Amino acid sequence: MSEFNCRTEILPPDAAGVARAAALLRAGDLVALPTETVYGLAGDARNAQAVATIYAAKGRPALNPLIVHVADLAAAEQLADLPPAALRVAHAFWPGPLTLVAPLRTGHGLAPAVTAGLATVALRVPEHALARAVLNAFGGPVAAPSANPSGRISPTSAAHVLAGLSGRIAAVLDGGACPVGVESTILGFENGTPVLLRAGGVSPEALAEVLGAAPIAAGGGKVTAPGQLPSHYAPRARMRLNAQAPAAGEIWIGFGPDCAGAELTLSATGDLDEAAARLFAVLHDADALGRAIAVAPVPERGLGVAINDRLRRAAAPR
Repeated sequence: MSEFNCRTEILPPDAAGVARAAALLRAGDLVALPTETVYGLAGDARNAQAVATIYAAKGRPALNPLIVHVADLAAAEQLADLPPAALRVAHAFWPGPLTLVAPLRTGHGLAPAVTAGLATVALRVPEHALARAVLNAFGGPVAAPSANPSGRISPTSAAHVLAGLSGRIAAVLDGGACPVGVESTILGFENGTPVLLRAGGVSPEALAEVLGAAPIAAGGGKVTAPGQLPSHYAPRARMRLNAQAPAAGEIWIGFGPDCAGAELTLSATGDLDEAAARLFAVLHDADALGRAIAVAPVPERGLGVAINDRLRRAAAPR
């Protein structure tokens, strides 16, 4: 796809759809793929033009690196030198919603723009059956940030992808709603010590069980992994957090049984897994109403850490 304003195909979630997606990737085109977290905008990670088109289609800043999705741990080890702690969590959580940032291996073959000039690369083995099928059919690594315009609400359905990128990408493989609903946890390593670069689908508590201690929090400053920009995942409307009730004219997004009067809810029962799975879909629904948004408090535990991270970035000044 040499330019935008193309016809975006909607591919079925079957063998024909997978084969077509792999063929488009081999041709250097972009395909939105379902994963367990959100839909990713996939392009051949070794093809410099395909990677450049990912940045252009999303309007993504060139300083923001991309996550490379691979079929398995062996494929990841061909691209990066994974320290022992990384291997422990990879064995525990791959395939799944975990991204590891590690030093590039000599001869990795990735397009330079994938890493935004860094000496490290972010790697993930997705769990979603369709994503895995496409990766195996394609036979190589794909760079795949979330399939939405940069800084906007992440997509958890094919309809969300089309609302933001129709006419700018070759196809979307329609795998229905994403079951986890928030992006992957990103874990880096400083002198072998695990560092939490982004909260996500694997909770800090689950990581601590495998590592023996919770990973240290990343400091501010230079962007070293995707999802670290202060303003991200943002609706068009102004957003207010930790709202016990809506102000006049606001849409109130509730959480838990104490928010029975809310127009929208992340989880009426206060279930964090449900809230994570519904987060971006609810933000899309709220944004479509065209009014300011207020969000009820969400506990800062388990997947609530990732939910609150996304909400704070969505509400950040921009």
